[in-house]
Amino acid sequence: MGSRKKQMADAIKEGKKQVAFAKLNNCPTSPRKMRLVADLVRGKEAEKALQILRFSQKEAARRLEKLVLSAIANWQAKNEDASIEDADLFVQEIRVDGGSMLKRLRPAPQGRAHRIRKRSNHVTVVIGAKNNTQA
Repeated sequence: MGSRKKQMADAIKEGKKQVAFAKLNNCPTSPRKMRLVADLVRGKEAEKALQILRFSQKEAARRLEKLVLSAIANWQAKNEDASIEDADLFVQEIRVDGGSMLKRLRPAPQGRAHRIRKRSNHVTVVIGAKNNTQA
C-alpha cells in the first residue's frame, strides 16, 4: 500500500514539473482591457505568444509579455535538465480577475459628485509543456 502511494505522489510531482505559472497582482489596468490582450495568446505556443504581445499596440501587452517571460523562466527553473525548444511550451491557461478598486470623486454640475472607479486586475499565466519527454 505504501509503495502505491509513493508511485501516485511521484506521478503528481512529474505532472507538476510540466507546468509553471506566474502571477501579476494589482496591475493598474482595467480587467476588461487586459482580457482583450489575454484572449489573443490563450492556447498559443510560447514563442508565438511572445511575438503577438511584442507587436501589439495595447499597453496591457507590455505587462503580459513580461509575465509570460517570467512563467517561462519559472518553467526553466523547475526543469533545469530539459531544453525549452524540445518541450514545446504553450500558454495552457491565462486568467484575468478583478483586483482592488480605487474610488475617487469627480466634481459634477450643480454641486453633485460622480464616483470614478480606477480598476485593477490580477493576471495568472500557466505555461505547460506538450512533450512529456525529459532530456
